Amino acid sequence: MTSTDHDLLARLERYYDAVPRTAARTEAFGPLTLFVREGAGWPYYARPALPGRAPVTEADVRRVLARQRELGIPEAFEWVAETSPTLRAAAERAGLVVHEHPLMVLAPEAPTPGVPEPDGTRVRIVGPEDPALPSALAVPHLAFAEPGTRVGSAGPTELAAAIRERAGDVDRMAARIRTGLSTVAAAVRDGWALCAGQYLPVGEVAEIAGLGTLPTARRQGLALAVTAALVADARAAGVRTVFLSAGDADVARIYARLGFRTVGTALIAEPATA
Repeated sequence: MTSTDHDLLARLERYYDAVPRTAARTEAFGPLTLFVREGAGWPYYARPALPGRAPVTEADVRRVLARQRELGIPEAFEWVAETSPTLRAAAERAGLVVHEHPLMVLAPEAPTPGVPEPDGTRVRIVGPEDPALPSALAVPHLAFAEPGTRVGSAGPTELAAAIRERAGDVDRMAARIRTGLSTVAAAVRDGWALCAGQYLPVGEVAEIAGLGTLPTARRQGLALAVTAALVADARAAGVRTVFLSAGDADVARIYARLGFRTVGTALIAEPATA
């Protein structure tokens, strides 16, 4: 690892520690911090406490797991392999399964991408009053339920049901958009978001997260277009470091077309039955 990458990963560690604090309280467990969401929304996880390089033991992991069970929240840990090298073994000894994801950063010298618009589709930043916001928030849930890049089974019928099920998410996200905590972009066709994602800025750093395409609408270039829109908006807002975690190597190759490069490995640990 070069000194430049070392500094970059240290910057990302500070971001990872800061971004959940806008919607969660923290509980300290030695070398680990547990983030506990306050209110509705995506549940959080435990991750290494700053600066992130303190050794982590199986006992540390088990203490956090016990607290997560007590609270009734997901038993999940997230971290970067290169900055917390002892956590993986500790998590596996505690019975967790570890998943690897390429950690990618947009090269500073990479040009701001243009935003392609596949036929019949408008790619845009979604405001708090945009009628596409409900579908933009629902579609990633369907995408994550059918991971990968292959065309899947969930389509408009399932999207309509997901919108109804997640109606409570809209006001919460609208408030985050208004206060600048989140920016949402979507590829919209016939009034429905077929692909959507967001970036979450902290100072001059932002992560692109929650990006997903309706499974029946995959392989149309929608994810690439939405990512390009998020990058362009983030850079226009003064963000200098844009990063993301790719689902797998195939997805990473898509992001590489926009100038992202792999700088590490993002790890997620959870029970085998999760």
